[in-house]
Amino acid sequence: MSVLTTVERDVALATAGQVVQALRSRGHEVQVVDTALGYIARQDEPRTIGAAVGREPPPLDRLRALERGVLVSGLGQLPVVTNAEVLFLCVHGGQGEGGTLQAILDVIGIPYTGSGQLASALAMDKDLSKKLFVQAAVPTPLWLMAPVTAEQVEKALGWPVVVKPSKQGSTVGVTVLRDPKGLKAALALAAQYDDEVMIERFIPGRELTVGILGTEALPVGEIIPKHEIFDYECKYTPGMSEEIFPADLPAALARRTQDLALAAHRALKLGGYSRVDFRLDGAGAIFCLEANTLPGMTATSLLPQAAGAAGIEFPELCDRICRLAVAARQR
Repeated sequence: MSVLTTVERDVALATAGQVVQALRSRGHEVQVVDTALGYIARQDEPRTIGAAVGREPPPLDRLRALERGVLVSGLGQLPVVTNAEVLFLCVHGGQGEGGTLQAILDVIGIPYTGSGQLASALAMDKDLSKKLFVQAAVPTPLWLMAPVTAEQVEKALGWPVVVKPSKQGSTVGVTVLRDPKGLKAALALAAQYDDEVMIERFIPGRELTVGILGTEALPVGEIIPKHEIFDYECKYTPGMSEEIFPADLPAALARRTQDLALAAHRALKLGGYSRVDFRLDGAGAIFCLEANTLPGMTATSLLPQAAGAAGIEFPELCDRICRLAVAARQR
């Protein structure tokens, strides 16, 4: 399944193409449902899913036009949904990852991959998730929520800072500010993608990520982007980042990062699988940025690379995610 009406639409479609192929290679019967277009017949799949992700997210006006065709509330009337053994959610951002879709599927009663409604909503809301990280003793960069003045930012956080939508993914609408001059514009950009905007202390250093599969932390990975941050272009454009699995870290530091990832996963009540992102500063301090409940699942995405470092090939990973979803529903 893929939700089209988010700025991560293209990523979701790329994920769907890879996951469908992987599950079929394991002998599963797979049907595709698009929550904007409905059931996609197999002969039509090449025109809908699996395309490469562009350098920029799709324009907002095209996404708003697609919203008029959303079928989410009618999913329970589709036999391909109600007869499914499990729904693999190839969705990222917005209603698809933020709990709305999960709430509908809970009513329908079909097992689905990833976290439940409450956990999905908590993780999507960066302000709430960071509050839970603090309670769970998971270090996270200091932050404020808009509206704020430059003086408030300087006093509470200092410069540089990251300005970003509170409930968005793929680094869409994000700006790194080294001084107050661009604050107004950065807040306005982030507000295009969400009604709540976060201003977070920027942590210079290394970008780390940890995948969680079931109750186990996968090997730590490091991302070295061509840009200052791992932005949309670096995430989805070949050659714009170097991704190292496992990361070159002392064993104790790697284990500490994995432990913090598991703590973050548990603090948000996540289930099935997730990916938790960190920054490691020059002094060796680790800061949790966010948890992704439905991380990218193309064969070269970060979670599959982490699984590969643990000896789990992509088709097996997809299969195990499905089995975790079915087992969770049976408990």
